[in-house]
Amino acid sequence: MRKGLAHAIAALLIVTACGRAGPLSDMEPGERGRVVRIIDGDALVLDTGQSVRLVGLEAPAMNWRNNDPDPFAEDASRMLEDMVMGREVRLFYPGLTRDRYDRALAHVETADAKGPHVWVNEEMLRRGGARLRVYPDTSAGSDTLVQAERQARSDRSGLWKDAAYLPLKASAINLDTRGFLIVLAELGGEESVPEGNYGARPACARSTADRALVIDIARSAETLCNLPVGVVGEFRGWVSGGRLDLVHPLHFKSQSPED
Repeated sequence: MRKGLAHAIAALLIVTACGRAGPLSDMEPGERGRVVRIIDGDALVLDTGQSVRLVGLEAPAMNWRNNDPDPFAEDASRMLEDMVMGREVRLFYPGLTRDRYDRALAHVETADAKGPHVWVNEEMLRRGGARLRVYPDTSAGSDTLVQAERQARSDRSGLWKDAAYLPLKASAINLDTRGFLIVLAELGGEESVPEGNYGARPACARSTADRALVIDIARSAETLCNLPVGVVGEFRGWVSGGRLDLVHPLHFKSQSPED
């Protein structure tokens, strides 16, 4: 009897330790709460009234106020709902804790026994419910998220089956193209650096080889300013007016011309 109890306690300790292993263990633990509402695939509300924006990812928007949902938005929302609705979760902060809308900027982990233990941000990417999107002030732990998205893309899971989210060739972009995009391009030479819209001037600006797009590389990603002319890869960021804002090194992935 005592031996069985000892084994049970040891197993419990192992499970608890495993639940805290990995990137979350290096982040600031935050509040707990029960999920009572899903806004879309990367945002939820706790029973405390706190809105939470899952960091490290960009899910298709439901566009509740003005427009029709983005492609796959309803599926992504249901995916998150199935994962956490009604469950107790705990927040973990990788950096900045609140945005200008007072949303918690957090990684979310399930914290009850109502279902499997889930690191929600990673799982949404692994299932193809969202794309990787990293901001410098909440970027801790993002290397693991890169692997989760890579698996989803390889398996063509979730939104990766939808043509709307496949990489767009730079030549297909025009001045009216707008949104968070993954762009496949060959890098060209230097361009003039614009003044930042919010006071943050880019570290450099580079054209694509076909001059269809200018990539403004933020100081938080300035190591990418040293990429050689002719390199081919995926560049991701917000596109507007024929320019792409690249804010983090993980928003570039090299690719051979044959891929």
